[in-house]
Amino acid sequence: MVYVTSWEEFVERSVELFRSDPESTRYSMKYRHCDGKLILKVTDNRECLKFKSDQAQDAKKMEKLNNIFFALMARGPDADISEVTGKEQAEVQQAKRGRGRKQ
Repeated sequence: MVYVTSWEEFVERSVELFRSDPESTRYSMKYRHCDGKLILKVTDNRECLKFKSDQAQDAKKMEKLNNIFFALMARGPDADISEVTGKEQAEVQQAKRGRGRKQ
């Protein structure tokens, strides 16, 4: 078992693992309230990736990873996940105007 320390690396490797063998890849999460630890695990019976955290803000990251896996499972392993990750959406959005006077 490999504990991945970087969140971005964990997400990239997990998506690659799912895309290589979507039929046998599993994703599980475990939360221990008494320890305050969240453990995410992705495996395909040959390779096992784990991410451990005790930070509260990682719950949002876990939610995004869930959405990525939901999209891949629903649309297929070759689906574009840029909509889910929001990387391109930040570039597309226009800048907001200030609260100044109308012109």
